[in-house]
Amino acid sequence: MSAISASKPPQIRTSEAKDGFRPMRKIESVAADKYRIGQIGKPWGPSEKAQWLAQTVVHRSYQEEVVSKLRKLDKQTFTVVQYGALQSDPQRLPLLAVVSNQWNDDRPTVLVTGGVHGYETSGVQGAILFLQTSAKNYVSKFNVVVIPCVSPWGYERIERWNCSCLDPNRSFGPDPSTHSEESAAIKAFFQTLNVKNWLVHVDCHETTDTDETEYMPARAALNGALYKRCTIPDGFYLVGNSIDPTPEFHAFMIRYVREVTHIAPPDSDGTIIEEPVTQDGVIEVPVDKLGLCASVTGCRYNTTTEVYPDSKRQGVDGDQCNRAQRAAITGALDYVLTV
Repeated sequence: MSAISASKPPQIRTSEAKDGFRPMRKIESVAADKYRIGQIGKPWGPSEKAQWLAQTVVHRSYQEEVVSKLRKLDKQTFTVVQYGALQSDPQRLPLLAVVSNQWNDDRPTVLVTGGVHGYETSGVQGAILFLQTSAKNYVSKFNVVVIPCVSPWGYERIERWNCSCLDPNRSFGPDPSTHSEESAAIKAFFQTLNVKNWLVHVDCHETTDTDETEYMPARAALNGALYKRCTIPDGFYLVGNSIDPTPEFHAFMIRYVREVTHIAPPDSDGTIIEEPVTQDGVIEVPVDKLGLCASVTGCRYNTTTEVYPDSKRQGVDGDQCNRAQRAAITGALDYVLTV
C-alpha cells in the first residue's frame, strides 16, 4: 500500500474551553486499517515522525488552564515546585509538581498524576480540582505530591504522544533507553524527595472517542501495523496491577465514583478494552512490564483511572468527569486510612 499523504492535516474544530474543560476535537474519520501517514508493514522513520509533528497544532494554553491555577493554590498548605521544563519551549512549558508543606519523613507519601496523555483533559483538571478542594483534608495524614500535567506539550495540542512520537505512559519502566523526556524528569525529581514509603498512586486518565478515530490508528501506523477497531467503554473504569492485585482497594474507589458518574459495563465478550473484567469497573494489566506511569513509585496501592467524557448519557460533561477523578482520588486515600 502506498503512503498516505500528510500534506492535508485533519479538520480540527474546537469549542471554547470553559474552566479547562475538554474542547471538542473533530477529526476526519479514518478507516480501520490505515492512517494518513506511513505505509502498512513499514514502521515510521524520521520522515514520518516529522510529518506527524508538522501537523500538530496548539489548541489551548497550558499557562492559562494549568499554571495559573496552581499559582493560586493556598500557599500555607502547598508549595509549587518546578522539577524541570520541556526542551521544546522551556519558558512556556515548565514541569510543575505541588507538594504539601507539612512534610514529615515518617509519614507515608501519596501521589496523584494527570495529563500523562496530554489530550485527556479531566486527568489534568480533576487533579487540580482535588488540589483546590479536597487535598487539604489529607495533608495532616500523608505527604501529598500532585503532578497535574505530566505532558504539557500534549495538553496544549490535545495529543497522546509527546513531540518525539513517544507515548509517555509506556516510558516509566526501569530501562533508561525507553524513558521519555517527561518520565525521566519525574524519576529525577523523585530522587530528590527521598520518600521512605510511597503508599498510594492514582494516575488520572480518560478514554475518548478520538482514541478510536485518531490515537490508536496512529499508534498502529507508527509500528507499520493494521489497526483493529475496538469498543470504547461507556463509563468510568479502573486499571489495576495484574501482578499484585488489590481488589478491595479498587472496589472502594468504584463505590466513591459511582456517586458521581456511571461505571463502564463490560462488552459482549466480558471485557473492557479487550482485558477481562475482574470486578465491576476494574481490569488488570502488568503495569511494570508495560512501563505505565502507575508503576513509577513501586507502591502496592496504584491504579489508573479512565473516565469517558464523550458518553451520550445525560449529565456527562467536563465538570462531571473532573468530579469523578476527584472521587477516585479521595476514595483511594480514604481506603488506605481504613487498613
